[in-house]
Amino acid sequence: MNEFIITFRECLEATLIVGIVYTFLSKTKMHTQIKYLWSATVTAIIASIIVAFIIIGLNNKLENNAMAKLFEAIFMYITATLLLYVVFWLSKSISDKKKLEKLASSASKSSKWGIFFLIFFAILREGFETVMFLIGGVIQTGSFSYLGFILGIILACLIGYLIFSRGQKINLKPFFATTTFCLVLFAAGMNAYGTHEIESFLTKQEYIDKDIKRPWDILQPKSELKSNEIKALYSYNTEKKKYIHVLHDKGTIGVFLKGFFGYNSNPNWIELFIWIATLIFGFRIWSQFYLKKKINT
Repeated sequence: MNEFIITFRECLEATLIVGIVYTFLSKTKMHTQIKYLWSATVTAIIASIIVAFIIIGLNNKLENNAMAKLFEAIFMYITATLLLYVVFWLSKSISDKKKLEKLASSASKSSKWGIFFLIFFAILREGFETVMFLIGGVIQTGSFSYLGFILGIILACLIGYLIFSRGQKINLKPFFATTTFCLVLFAAGMNAYGTHEIESFLTKQEYIDKDIKRPWDILQPKSELKSNEIKALYSYNTEKKKYIHVLHDKGTIGVFLKGFFGYNSNPNWIELFIWIATLIFGFRIWSQFYLKKKINT
């Protein structure tokens, strides 16, 4: 689900950028610039893939130790901050048709490579954001949905095609409002997870004690199940040799709630506070932007 929402939103924004600039170049009969548009798009996608491999490589080099926990915590904080920034400020101008046309006009007049660099950096930014958000989700949940990833890209490209090739008028406000609200939840979860990893780092370094007070600590994995417990609610982890409840944050349902809402079956107090604070902050700005202003398409 996370992968679908992230790729759908980011790819839709990238599609709008390319579509608006392409339409502008076609209408103004600057057909020679169109090849720079497509070459910039392809180059930016390749560059984004390279960035993904670099980040994954850095993460894989770190073993499962204290420094790995610290790296994941910092990465999650950066990703959550970037996510909130993109959602509420940067995305305002992405679908601004007049602003993009003005930028395209200035870029095409500056040099023959003007359109290339305009599109390259715009798409690279979208690609970088997508990479950061997806890797953050993988770190948080330990899983990745290729189906959601592919469907998000397909749907975004389909909507872009209908808008610019078929001239269909599609109200994008519900799409952006819904996906943005979901991204607020992702950001809250990433901030909370980062705080949890800071706790793991501090305990591994023996700076703090493992037995700290928590708001709740439930559904812990068990070596054996009691006769009165429902076996269908548990799955057996062969690696840890323990039964894990479906609502544990590593359980079948719990891992989805963890990735989507930042759910944790044993959070610390600071983690819970940061999660709530991020939700309040995100929802407040979301309501001001999407409930009071119209989105230009």
